[in-house]
Amino acid sequence: MEEQMKKIGRQMGIIMGILMSFSLSLVETLASGKFTIPSFLIAFVLSAVISVIIGFVVPVGKITADVCRKFRLERGKIGTRVVESLISDLIYTPIITLVMTAFFYKMVMIQSGGMAQLSFIPMFIKGVIIGVVVAFFLIFIFQPMILGYLMKKNAKEI
Repeated sequence: MEEQMKKIGRQMGIIMGILMSFSLSLVETLASGKFTIPSFLIAFVLSAVISVIIGFVVPVGKITADVCRKFRLERGKIGTRVVESLISDLIYTPIITLVMTAFFYKMVMIQSGGMAQLSFIPMFIKGVIIGVVVAFFLIFIFQPMILGYLMKKNAKEI
C-alpha cells in the first residue's frame, strides 16, 4: 500500500508540475507584455523541469498531510483543501518564479548589452504575486480531480 501511495505521489507530482508549468508560463509570459511563442516554450520547458525535480525531491503530499494532521484538519473539507493548496503553492511557485525570472532577466540583459532598463526585484515580486494567485486556484481546483483520477487508475492496477 505504501509503495502504491508513493507511485500515486510521483504521478501527481508530474501531472501537477506540467499543469502548473504550462499555466504559469502562459500567464507570466502574457503578463510580461512581450509574449512570443519561443519565450513561452522556453519558460514552459524550464518550469516543467524544475517542477518535476521539486516533485521528486520534496515530499509535498507528506508535508501537507503532516501539517493537516498537526492542525487536526479533516481531509476533503474546504479549509483543509485551502491549506493543502497553499502549502503546495508556496513550495513550488517562488522557486519556479525565481529561476524563470533570473533566466529571462539574464537573456534580456545579454540581448540588450546590459542596457535594458529592468530591475530584477520588481520583476520577481510581480511574478511571485501573479504566480501565487494563479497557482493557488489551479491547485485548489485541479488537485482533487487529478488525485481522484490517479486513485481510480492505480486501484485497477492492484
